[in-house]
Amino acid sequence: MFPGKTKVAMRTRRLFRADVLLLALLSAGQIGCAAGGAASTPPTIAYDRAAQIVASADRSAADRTNDNRRHPAELLTFIGMRPGWTALDISTGGGYTAELLARAIGPSGTVYAQSQPRDPNRTAVTPAAPEVGGPPAAAAPAAALSASPRPQRNTADVLAERERNMQVAGVAAAKIVYVGQRFENPVPPLAADGKLDLVTLMFNYHDFGFLGVDRSALNLAVFRALKPGGIYVIADHAGRPGTGISESGTLHRIEQSFLSSEVEAAGFKLTSEGNFLRNPNDPRDRNTPEPPQPKDEFVLKFVKP
Repeated sequence: MFPGKTKVAMRTRRLFRADVLLLALLSAGQIGCAAGGAASTPPTIAYDRAAQIVASADRSAADRTNDNRRHPAELLTFIGMRPGWTALDISTGGGYTAELLARAIGPSGTVYAQSQPRDPNRTAVTPAAPEVGGPPAAAAPAAALSASPRPQRNTADVLAERERNMQVAGVAAAKIVYVGQRFENPVPPLAADGKLDLVTLMFNYHDFGFLGVDRSALNLAVFRALKPGGIYVIADHAGRPGTGISESGTLHRIEQSFLSSEVEAAGFKLTSEGNFLRNPNDPRDRNTPEPPQPKDEFVLKFVKP
């Protein structure tokens, strides 16, 4: 025997066995390194990046005015946005939130923007009192807009204009796809059955009360469409304890615990609350708080287990 050759052979066999073990572990997903684990999931955007998106010079003057009330940088950070997501904005109205999501998600993702088209065979439902101190008219539900005697551009046209403006400005944004479907079935077929990462519903859940929307069907549809771990974010105007959704068409408010219970009944888990729109000094007993001040508003993040 040649001792030198024997040692080389033994070392070669050990290296071969180590390589085989490493390949097995990688195949089983037990090693999360730069070779595929953490690198496959982009990080959430930080507040600084969210603030840059909001400060983009090409955003419209109307959106910038809306920023003063909506605190969009805080919202994007609270959501935990990731590039490449597939998102759905329910009751998108004028597309304020849909555009922000598109900018944050980037060109490798998609934003579906849903609005319920007017049914010509039905009389448009209107609230007992117009909403005051909430989103601007352009962001109101399409069903409510249809009752206005003034001519209105439809939601698809508004969204297309937003997308054109971003393209002209050279913004690397996700494609915004209009979805004209009923609120009870807001998810487009291409995004159904566990394909969505995020669903947002901004300040319009309370409207579903006076509009007569089947909210259980809505929440179940969202639950089915989200991936496991998918996020459902809802913001609305806070109502007083015990009022439920009874003041949806008058004070345009909803009780936070009532909303949470309806969403959790669909299978969601409430994971966090955003306090960046809270105003504890709002008596919550009027459409417009007295003395004049911002409405108390909550932002809730639900997750599909």
